[in-house]
Amino acid sequence: MATIEITKSAEENLCKLLEEKAASPTAGLRLAVRKGGCAGWQYEMNVAEPEDGDEVIEQGGARVIVAGDSLEKLQGCEIDFSDDLTDAGFKIQNPKARRACGCGTSFEPDDEPEGSGAEDGEVCGTGGAQ
Repeated sequence: MATIEITKSAEENLCKLLEEKAASPTAGLRLAVRKGGCAGWQYEMNVAEPEDGDEVIEQGGARVIVAGDSLEKLQGCEIDFSDDLTDAGFKIQNPKARRACGCGTSFEPDDEPEGSGAEDGEVCGTGGAQ
């Protein structure tokens, strides 16, 4: 079973999102990791139903569905929600990320050779310009 923490803010906002989307009782925020992004791997999040092999984490009415093929890369993560004016949304704090790009949607995991992605704080597709 995956160990993923869901902050109170993420829990509250996910419950609101699922209600707004009139999601089915088994739907949740489906979280996956796919090859891509400027740092090597990128997060994917959408409201969806669980698929075979996925793990479902429920907390206070909020449901997070972790894609089965992404469990290892997401183990130990924390899902938070930020309501910053310029950067609102669900955020993933990943202890397995060696570094992340400036936009926060892609990362380079600890278990891969260093140097293929963006440096911390670098914005995707800009070569570091902000």
